[in-house]
Amino acid sequence: MSGGHRLFYPALPVVAEHAPHRAVYVGDAEGRCEILAWDRSAGTARQVTDRPAGTIRAAIDPTGTTIWWFDDDLGGVGTWRTCGFDRPDRSVAALPSVPPARHAGIAMATDGTTAIGLSDDGGMTLFLRSGDGRVSERAHVTGYAYLVDLDPAGQLAAIGADAATDAAVTVFTTDGGRVADIAGRADGRVWALGFAPGSGPARLLLVIEDRGGYLPATWTADDGLVRHDWCRFDTEITAGWFPDGQRLLVRQDRHARSLLHEVDLAGRTRTVVDTPTGSILDAAVWPDGDIAYVWTDSVTPPQLRSVRGLELPEHPGGQPDAGGPDAVTAPTDYRREEIRVPGPGGPIPALVAVPTDRDGPRPAVFLVHGGPFQHARDAYDPLVEVLVSTGCVVVRVNYRGSSGYGAAWRNDFSAGVGLTQLEDLAAVRAHLVAEGVVEDRRTALWGTSWGGYLTLLALGRQPELWRLGIAISPVADYVAAFEAATPAVRALDVLLFGGTPGEVPQRYARSSPITYVDQVRAPVLLAVSTGDVRCPPAPVEHYARLLAGRRVPHQVVRRRAGHEDFDAQSHLALMQTVLLFMQRHFDGVRDEGTPVALAMARPVG
Repeated sequence: MSGGHRLFYPALPVVAEHAPHRAVYVGDAEGRCEILAWDRSAGTARQVTDRPAGTIRAAIDPTGTTIWWFDDDLGGVGTWRTCGFDRPDRSVAALPSVPPARHAGIAMATDGTTAIGLSDDGGMTLFLRSGDGRVSERAHVTGYAYLVDLDPAGQLAAIGADAATDAAVTVFTTDGGRVADIAGRADGRVWALGFAPGSGPARLLLVIEDRGGYLPATWTADDGLVRHDWCRFDTEITAGWFPDGQRLLVRQDRHARSLLHEVDLAGRTRTVVDTPTGSILDAAVWPDGDIAYVWTDSVTPPQLRSVRGLELPEHPGGQPDAGGPDAVTAPTDYRREEIRVPGPGGPIPALVAVPTDRDGPRPAVFLVHGGPFQHARDAYDPLVEVLVSTGCVVVRVNYRGSSGYGAAWRNDFSAGVGLTQLEDLAAVRAHLVAEGVVEDRRTALWGTSWGGYLTLLALGRQPELWRLGIAISPVADYVAAFEAATPAVRALDVLLFGGTPGEVPQRYARSSPITYVDQVRAPVLLAVSTGDVRCPPAPVEHYARLLAGRRVPHQVVRRRAGHEDFDAQSHLALMQTVLLFMQRHFDGVRDEGTPVALAMARPVG
């Protein structure tokens, strides 16, 4: 097994199906994410893209001769371009007659026929580009939808949508005819994952949520949907095919860590693949049969590893492509714990990092994960290291709604959207205060995206608990954010709330931070991005004006970025700004020369 090389962006390289010595991946270009072309046989790479905001979406055709990359703006609207693998400096528009739109999937058949999904406010349109470059529109789906895959023969396309609806998965012919509809429901969601490789009848792989667990299923035109009930998992999974089209590689997120399983559908066997303890962020079986994966744990940045052993190439500038800045040096005097705290919905899992240089309670920062269907995991996060070095306890709660703990936990919003999660945050906080780990009057919240939303909601709903809030790209007003959001985000909101703001206005109001802005007492730092279409900046700016009217200490940081910022220097600057804000407002004393304040003011990096 390889010792691994770090990745700048935690996703596997994409390998050409019939030329596995050629691949593309997201690498580091002066602190930005850019696409690199990797000649595995020569062990070399060359940079393909060079854009101010970086590039993260790319594909390569089965023969390894043509690279595709998505040229989008900060809001995610753009066009696909192509270039030769050997001439990455010469790119042309792949769909010259198609207007810019949002990426909604790309897939290729064996002969190079390419299916492209592009979305706008009206839905998703499926385009087909033939091997000789002809482009035609083949299907349109209203609302939120995305292209999953194209079968190897180029005859069928699988389209995914909201996994809990009747239109969870639709199979079309590439002429636009509807072949099959595979329905999901609120307690039995369905996700399509991809067609099996090979020359036989098209066989689509799916995952089904069933009775609190998850299992693989397959669909063919002749047999319809076939469930593999013998292969049930208790927590969330995703999967892909081995090159033989008979076996599956299943990646399972379980209790803040990950497992890989090799599943033989015909032989009805399941075997755990030997991988180190930690988290696997991406995994696939490459055309040569090697199992490649992106691995990390709490002290190791993400690395590319494989069962057979592989290494990333030399950086085009001659230096090893180590994948961005070095890891923050981990403090030697802290311990990591996993705890379960009694809560209103059952035991609440949390990951806790505690400095050990002295006894007694400490100030604490709760890092609130986003999603909501994500989870805090045994994975490297430099922010944990930085905050521990300041003397703070760092707490990451896998509240109800988090993945990795089964469907019942993931689907529990019984006290209301956001409000359920606040119950769990408060319960973990109370436990750590009672145990003497955390100071009662010095607890802060720090969250991004949906974690930023929970931060603002908690500051208004639980003002007596939280001394400070850091909300990066948050939702501040759920109704205003819904109106400005993309179809994908609106579909998630409808799923969470059980309707639109017009249909269930009381639910949105009860769960919206702006409803409770008059109760906020703690200082707040708000970071917004100009091109953010998931958590639009305008409602956050309005929220900040309301804070200003009440003279609540706050700061607004404005960044030129989309919802996700792929510029390392921008991240660094934001972290330093946040730490200085914490220095001013989190110590609880006028004297800014205390040890905690001085530690928080130290430059990062």
